[in-house]
Amino acid sequence: MFLYRNQNKNKCRDMDTILLQLLNGLDKGGAYALIALGLTLVFGTLGVVNFAHGALFMLGAFCAVSFNKLLTLSKKVKDESITFFDAYKEQPYLEIWLGDTGTTIIDWSVPLSILIAIPVMLLIGLAMERGLIRHFYKRSHAEQILFTFGLAIVLQEIVKSVFGANPIPTPAPDIVSGSANLGAALGLGDNLVYPWWRLIYLMFSAVIIAGVFAFLKLTTFGMVVRAGIHDKETVGLLGINIERRFTIVFGLAAVVSGLAGVMYVPVLPPDYHLGMDFLVLSFVVVVVGGMGSLEGAVAAGFLLGILQSFCSLNEIKAIIPGIDQIIIYLVAVVILLVKPRGLMGKKGVMED
Repeated sequence: MFLYRNQNKNKCRDMDTILLQLLNGLDKGGAYALIALGLTLVFGTLGVVNFAHGALFMLGAFCAVSFNKLLTLSKKVKDESITFFDAYKEQPYLEIWLGDTGTTIIDWSVPLSILIAIPVMLLIGLAMERGLIRHFYKRSHAEQILFTFGLAIVLQEIVKSVFGANPIPTPAPDIVSGSANLGAALGLGDNLVYPWWRLIYLMFSAVIIAGVFAFLKLTTFGMVVRAGIHDKETVGLLGINIERRFTIVFGLAAVVSGLAGVMYVPVLPPDYHLGMDFLVLSFVVVVVGGMGSLEGAVAAGFLLGILQSFCSLNEIKAIIPGIDQIIIYLVAVVILLVKPRGLMGKKGVMED
């Protein structure tokens, strides 16, 4: 009987571990998929390999940081809790002006910063496309990569000079700062807990991905864009300014990447190098999924996120040290050897 109970406990523990790693992989894959989705949108519409796209993820994260700093601007006020001598403390202006309402607004600064990030990232995307990227439409992919990579370095150095080199913690709202007892909800015991904000980020990623696909497949604007991707000249002959629509798509891709960065701030405190870290992985995701394939980018993002999560288990790292750091690249090599165009790549894309 004792042995039977131990076996049941071990099975439950193994199931908890599998579910936790699966959730970790989906959470990480959500970030990869969102950035890769923006990269693929830009490549599919404009034919530009945009290595500055990871910087847009970073800029979105610093939109949340900036908004939080703006809301927490403070002044010194007398600390009434100390009666023996005069003491002063920093109190945000919002708390002075609005009381508990101001405290709540500060607490919810990360999700509220979405309202600021959307117009900011849209303007940044439009300015980037109209001012810089448009001059590289007819250049080779190698030139596009070199230029946009240099642009990414410039943007990260600007962020470094303004915010410094250290990560800046920006917490999630208090109500979702703890962990959800998923084990109790699923009837698997009380050992399976997972951070609320990571669950929110996973659901947020799913909503944004579904929204992008719905926009492209169910709206007139999206259908014209998809037609322009396949035959830009014919769409232009119908009197449609397809270039303007492509510019708007570039702006929307910047918004998608920026929102991914905004919501990732409580998961990983951002620093100036955040965009470059995610860009390399997300570009591998795009290549594995297939250049120009939105479905492939999303599928590869979640697939590689899950693989990376499971390879971070101590049992696996004990067998192959460092496997969690290289698994994405190993899988990419294997897939590209078997399917050179990626999982869902199309013939003729980047084969010139």
